[in-house]
Amino acid sequence: MTTGNTGNAPSAALDEGAAGGASRPQEELGTLVAAWHDRVRHEPDAPALVYFDTTLTVREADDLATALAAAFADRGVGHGERVGIHLQNIPHYALALLALWKLGATALLLNPMYRGRELRELVTDAEPVGIITTDRDLRQVREDVEGTTVGWVLGTAESDLQSRNDPRVFKPETAAATERSADSPDLLALAHEYAGRKPPSVQVHGDDLAFLAYTSGTTGPPKGAMNSHANVRAVTTSFAALAGITPGDVVYALAPLFHITGAVVIGALALTERTSLVFTGRFTTDVAVDALREHGVTYTIGSITAFNAMMNSEYATAEHFSSIKTLYSGGAPVPPSTVARFQERFGHYIHNAYGMTETSSAVTAVPPGTIAPVDPDSGTLSIGLPLPGVKVEVVDPEGHPLLPGNQGELVVTGPQVIRGYWRKSKESEAALPEGRLRTGDSAIVDEQRWVYLVDRIKDQINVSGYKVWPREVEDVLYEHPAVFEAAVVGIPDEYRGESVAAYVSLKEAHNAQADELISFARERLAPYKRPRVVKIVTDLPKTQTGKIRRRALRDQHTDA
Repeated sequence: MTTGNTGNAPSAALDEGAAGGASRPQEELGTLVAAWHDRVRHEPDAPALVYFDTTLTVREADDLATALAAAFADRGVGHGERVGIHLQNIPHYALALLALWKLGATALLLNPMYRGRELRELVTDAEPVGIITTDRDLRQVREDVEGTTVGWVLGTAESDLQSRNDPRVFKPETAAATERSADSPDLLALAHEYAGRKPPSVQVHGDDLAFLAYTSGTTGPPKGAMNSHANVRAVTTSFAALAGITPGDVVYALAPLFHITGAVVIGALALTERTSLVFTGRFTTDVAVDALREHGVTYTIGSITAFNAMMNSEYATAEHFSSIKTLYSGGAPVPPSTVARFQERFGHYIHNAYGMTETSSAVTAVPPGTIAPVDPDSGTLSIGLPLPGVKVEVVDPEGHPLLPGNQGELVVTGPQVIRGYWRKSKESEAALPEGRLRTGDSAIVDEQRWVYLVDRIKDQINVSGYKVWPREVEDVLYEHPAVFEAAVVGIPDEYRGESVAAYVSLKEAHNAQADELISFARERLAPYKRPRVVKIVTDLPKTQTGKIRRRALRDQHTDA
């Protein structure tokens, strides 16, 4: 471990018995824990986790995770049990994942910004035995889950495992002490207490759940996607191969690990594909770009919202991206104009990737060094080619396959597709008939297998019988130099059935009036596609992972 003061870091006694020694549990080939243990055997002294001025080697991370697994086992965590992780992007997250996987347990991904009803609803459905959160949130989480299956809540200090204490990240309230009780010790203090102890030997199978990840709820109540070890491992290996990620690469945790994108193609990928994983906590633009340069980051993936923030920062320069080999964006569509502006400023092309919670993240991606084509009819930037082993097709409303170039619902089949939703057999059968995922996304697949995501089927606007896809109108608005973000929705219209309305936020130091934007769109769109209403807003409503919530805008209009 290379660092100065590491807070509650365990003692050197944890160096004994790397990878669990002779009592290392058996695991099936193809599981995440098998891949991790293989890494421990082959490169114990390689860097694994980086947090500001601290680097944990593979052996040190494994010793910590093994001790935590023993501690969790004493708190009732066994094969198949769920434990909620309610943390931002800090190394404690990775250690908790490894500890749970060693026990054959499941990580319940919880958005750390969830409070009250939002948190309690997921906990009530998933029935975890415990939750790991920060010291700052410890008391509130305890109150929110009182009376549920949660038997214990562990706190941890985000300032542990580093000594730089960057004031942009560690504000006074972040480091505030929290009262502890006997059933809520500190996570790293537990690792120190259990140093040298081994968890029970457990047989981990590919069908065991690595993650229970809830859908974002943009089209209905959240559902728990059951992401197995085999599902996730299929993605980490195939995405790494397509994206050119190799041992020794440096991965930056840009996408939040509580979201399926971050959990799989950052967290699980970095741990199992022999790369080091750099953390800086919750996304802060200037901190993020500093980390890219300081640690020689070669790959990351995040939402277009994060890349927009970098473009909007006067601090970020092309030098910050000097070590980057590949950048990916996932979680939300990317307008072609945004990709062009980013490349012009920083010298790097943002490669699209696409996936869902139900596909354990990525199923398509643009290969490195390849410029994604734009569909000539819809103007949509391609979301990539299918990953190895993935079959994509476009079907009509009755489920019949359509020829290349035709628009319909995207259907995905492959080893990363989940077997169903947690305790929701009816919903599972509807979304996954015979293991084929009906995504609910309208798409086009061309002759060369490039996939173009047009929009969510439920977001389609019907203007006098004509179909309007919000993406097409949004992409036009993004071409205006003053537009920072745009969202288009359908609003009731007595004459047309629906008409097009746009909500727009502006870049700093830029001005534009609604009439100006309407005129701009009028020159570039067919009459029925033109927004009849444009509202300038300070910010657009988003999910915690950066997706713009069109439904919230429609509801807002209805309420008004």
